[in-house]
Amino acid sequence: MENKVVRSVSPFNNELKLKGFNVFQIESDGAATRMYSRKDFYKICLTTGKSAIHYADRSFEQEGTVLFFGNPHIPYSWETISTTYVGYTILFSEDFLKLSDRSESLQHSPLFKIGGTPVLNISEQQRGFLNTIFRKMMEEQQTDYVYKDDLIRNYIHLIIHEAMKLQPAENYDQNKNAAFRLTAVFLELLERQFPVESADRPLQLRTAQDYANNLNVHVNYLNRTVKEVTGKPTTAHITDRIISEAKALLQHTDWNIADIAYALGFEYPTYFNNYFKRMTGTNPKSLRVQEV
Repeated sequence: MENKVVRSVSPFNNELKLKGFNVFQIESDGAATRMYSRKDFYKICLTTGKSAIHYADRSFEQEGTVLFFGNPHIPYSWETISTTYVGYTILFSEDFLKLSDRSESLQHSPLFKIGGTPVLNISEQQRGFLNTIFRKMMEEQQTDYVYKDDLIRNYIHLIIHEAMKLQPAENYDQNKNAAFRLTAVFLELLERQFPVESADRPLQLRTAQDYANNLNVHVNYLNRTVKEVTGKPTTAHITDRIISEAKALLQHTDWNIADIAYALGFEYPTYFNNYFKRMTGTNPKSLRVQEV
């Protein structure tokens, strides 16, 4: 059977950036693998069909209806196996869902965090209820109702609360290729920090400890795993990517060096200058002069 590639979610980017959410229906014939690498948007999917979900260092084999919770900081892929596959998806930013800075981050939710349970089995009765909620969100986002954001936000919270009452799916393989999966997660998470698009949004993850915290693993375990799989320490991968981005910013933007330093997570330009010179043998200003 010929595989069909499911259309990317990229057509929704502009609307997502404006509203902070988008909900749409999934309907596809044929097998496919979906790869998501969004930087800013959480995802909830209600799907019916046979599939294999590879999430961080775990793989879930699912058949029937499942409810899936995707964290933008955790790379994953979704392989559809059945010839028919239907459901709904909602994408939303944390800023859209959180009304207060005091609200707990979604990254700490048992549904979204890397050590949590992102896949839940759904009964036919539960599917009917959740289908109704997703359809209501689809209808509401097309209206001009002035408070529709609040209404959709309430629908999302309702789905989350319904999910919290369900038993998690247990049919996953946590050890299969665990080292390779964790390394792949780290490398993709690293890549997601780039390109740096604005000095107002500096890098959030700068050190091996930052990545370990984000991935909910001990830094020694992360270092050992990445070194075992790639032959390079975690810090070497981080350094190489920061230097590569620094060179690109120096060569292809008119940002001043202080802005570049801040965007790359350095508190002071002198720290960036010393770091860059130690890693490349030259200073940032000299590289910029050479490129002019």
